[in-house]
Amino acid sequence: MNTPASRKVIFGRGSWPEARRLADILRLETVGGALLLAAAVLAMIWANSPWAPAYEALREYELGPAALHLHLPLGMWAADGLLAIFFFVAGLELKREFVAGDLREPARAAVPVAAAVGGVLLPALIYILVNHGDPAARAGWAIPTATDIAFALAVLAVVGRNLPTGLRTFLLTLAVVDDLIAIVIIAFVYTETLHPLPLAAALLPLAAFGVLVQRRIRSPWLLVPLAFATWALVHASGVHATVAGVLLAFTVPVLPRDPEGGAHRGMAARFEHRLRPLSAGFAVPVFALMSAGVALGGAAELAASLSSGVSVGIVAGLTLGKVAGVLIATALVARFTAARLDDGLAWIDIVGLAMLTGVGFTVSLLVTELAFGPGSAAAGDATIAVLAGSMAAALLAAVVLRLRDRAYRKLAEAERVDTDHDGIPDVYQVRTGEPGSPGN
Repeated sequence: MNTPASRKVIFGRGSWPEARRLADILRLETVGGALLLAAAVLAMIWANSPWAPAYEALREYELGPAALHLHLPLGMWAADGLLAIFFFVAGLELKREFVAGDLREPARAAVPVAAAVGGVLLPALIYILVNHGDPAARAGWAIPTATDIAFALAVLAVVGRNLPTGLRTFLLTLAVVDDLIAIVIIAFVYTETLHPLPLAAALLPLAAFGVLVQRRIRSPWLLVPLAFATWALVHASGVHATVAGVLLAFTVPVLPRDPEGGAHRGMAARFEHRLRPLSAGFAVPVFALMSAGVALGGAAELAASLSSGVSVGIVAGLTLGKVAGVLIATALVARFTAARLDDGLAWIDIVGLAMLTGVGFTVSLLVTELAFGPGSAAAGDATIAVLAGSMAAALLAAVVLRLRDRAYRKLAEAERVDTDHDGIPDVYQVRTGEPGSPGN
C-alpha cells in the first residue's frame, strides 16, 4: 500500500539545470508571445482599415526562383518557410527533453505526454460532433488541437509570474509534444498529393546534414544549403515543408562528445540558443502578421461568422475540449500510477493550466490554411474563431491563475529558500524528502 509520502509526485520541481534552462526559454518565448500578439493585432487592424488592399497585395506578392518552383506568395513563404524554423526549434526542444532532460525518465514524461494527447483528442472530437453533418467543415477538425506556447507564456508573464517551476515545465513540455502531434497530423492528413521522387530525394541532403552534425561540424556554409535543399524537396513532394524542420532537428545530437560536458554544451543546445530568438522574435510574428488579418465586416457579419459550425467547433474545442482533455488525461495518469500532486498545489491549478493550453494560435492558423485554403470563407470564419477562442481561453486561465497567486507566491518563496550553500536548489531533498544530495 502506498503511503502519501511514498507516492510519486507530479508537478514537482525538476533538476536545477532544467529549471535554469527553462527560465531562459521562458524569457525568450514570453518576448516572442508579446511580439506575436502585437503582430496579430496589427494584422487585424490593417485588414479592416482603408489600407486593406495593400495588406492583401503584400500577402499575395510573389518572389523566389521560379526554376525551382519556389516563386511563392509572401503568405506562403511565411507559412511554409518561416514556420519550418519554428518547428526546427520545437524538434530540438523535444529531442533534448527526452534525451537529456528530466523527461528522459518515463515516469516524469507520462503526465505531459498523456495530457498533450488528451488535449488533442477531445477538441478534435468536439469539433467533429459539432460539424458531423458538413463534410467540408469537418476538414478543419485539427484546428483546435494545437497550443501556442509563445502566446500562452505571454499570458503567464502577466498573471502567472510566480507559477511553480513544475507547472511551467509541464506547460512547456505539453506544448512541445502538442507541436509534434500537430506536425504528424499535417504530414499525414493534410498532404493531398504526394510526389514520391522529390520526397525520396530529400533524404540525400537530410542524410548529409545528419552526418555533418553528428561529426559536430557547425559551419553554416555547409549546413544551411543542405537544410534549404531538404526543405525545398519536401515542399516539392506535396508534404508540408515544415515537416522538414522537425526531421532536420531530430538528426542533431543532444549530448557532446565529452560525456562530462552536459547537454547544455551539446550541438542541439547551441542550435537552439542561436535559432530560438529568430523563431520567437521574427518567424512566428511575421507568420501571424501574414495570417491573422481577416475582414470582420459589420456586427451582423461577425455574428454570422462566429455562429457557423466551423467557428463553434473551434471555440468549443479550444475553451472546453482542451481543458477537459488535459484534465482527464492527467487525472487518469494520477489515478493509475497512484501519484499525488506536489505539496501546495491543488487540482484547480491544473484547471487553470489546462485552460491556458486552449490558447491555440500559430499552428491553428497554419492548419486553417491547409484545411480550407487561404482566403476562403471557411478560412475567414476559422481565423476569427481561433482568435476568439484563444482570447477566451487566455482570459479564463488568467482569472483562475490570478486567484491562486497567493499560493504561488508561497511556493515561489519556498523555492528560493530551499537552496544549499552555493545557492543551488537542493533538488535531491525536494524529490526524496531526505537532506543532502547524492555524490556529484
